[in-house]
Amino acid sequence: MRADRVFAYGAAAGLLGDLLLGDPRRGHPVAAFGRAAGAVERVLWRDDRARGAMHTAVCAGGAVALGALAARVVRTSPAASVALTGAATWAVVGGTSLAREARTIGRALEAGDIEGARARLPHLCGRDPQALDADGIARAVVESVAENTSDAVVGALVWG
Repeated sequence: MRADRVFAYGAAAGLLGDLLLGDPRRGHPVAAFGRAAGAVERVLWRDDRARGAMHTAVCAGGAVALGALAARVVRTSPAASVALTGAATWAVVGGTSLAREARTIGRALEAGDIEGARARLPHLCGRDPQALDADGIARAVVESVAENTSDAVVGALVWG
């Protein structure tokens, strides 16, 4: 099977997995990477450019090495390659969770529950919800969904 078809089938499988399963509530691979990067940072951090470069190399290099190793293991099997691409796509695409959080906040705003909407907003973006009124929360949701769709859905599909 051609590599472009392997990618297309795997990406479609990953999107379907996101649509059907969403993100796991616990043990998400991206969250695990974040915890690992935080642990590396606690060991390596100094106010020093070389240490920052080392942190980047260890974290990004580790992720690239794991991906390259996994791709090498499955390279002779188109089905396994599709499955690996699907699993990787599912892990990085966050469309279903993004939509779920936006709808939850939207329902709270529609019900006039601004405190409920404020409580959920940090699940979607880094803005201080206490500084926002209902219109500000709605704008934050729309902007966050637009930005994160670009990062977590479109970017994952375009750049693989």
